[in-house]
Amino acid sequence: MALSIWEALAVFAAGIGAGTINTIVGSGTLITFPVLLATGLPPVTATVSNALGLIPGSVSGAIGYRAELKGQRGLVLRLGLASAIGGLAGAVLLLMLPETAFETIVPVLVALALVLVIFQPRLSAAVQRRRERNGTSVGSHGGPVLFGSLLLASVYGGYFTAAQGIIYLSLMGMLLDDTLQRLNAVKNVLAAVVNTIAALFFLFVADFDWSAVLLIAVGSALGGQIGAKVGRRLPPFALRVFIVAVGSVAIVQLLLR
Repeated sequence: MALSIWEALAVFAAGIGAGTINTIVGSGTLITFPVLLATGLPPVTATVSNALGLIPGSVSGAIGYRAELKGQRGLVLRLGLASAIGGLAGAVLLLMLPETAFETIVPVLVALALVLVIFQPRLSAAVQRRRERNGTSVGSHGGPVLFGSLLLASVYGGYFTAAQGIIYLSLMGMLLDDTLQRLNAVKNVLAAVVNTIAALFFLFVADFDWSAVLLIAVGSALGGQIGAKVGRRLPPFALRVFIVAVGSVAIVQLLLR
């Protein structure tokens, strides 16, 4: 589909915004998806084009957070496997299920993730105290609970991706003893894995719009660098407030769709 110059500029700007927001917290799809629909793309085509276009943004954001990724190779590889499996499953579901299938559950998932983010310091401390009393430990990788939870979250990510990063951060924040910035770095890698796996699947079986993909790709790559510079400077409390603010907007937008 041929885009007008103004539509192309709007898609490009949405890509920059999505790349920035995704790197800091997530939910960038809530910027690009409505813009793609406004250009006349069908919902599934818009979703697929969006997933393809956001790959460079995810990779760019992960590179921007490379300092925070030091010492986390084992965790990234383990959780990356869960993300890859879940992302592929979600991409398959996108083409199999009706468009309205997740409309009810998605706002609930995002709301629950926000609650976990808000209370994450207390929840993490409570989980740690319980482990110490029971003499148990899940090491530095969160154990099977985190692996399974992130796999399910990645199924959702491969299906739609909106607020996927918030869900990742809430799960890792509750089950891992690490700083929010280092967890955010891991989140960016996992999002890149999900987007890439889903996009590779879409390349062979789904319709997409190359012009939209390219515009979002360039914009999101720029946004990823912007997001990394901004996000890495935010103190934990400010980053948590930003996550909750973005997530709240996401819930409202999802409910109004």
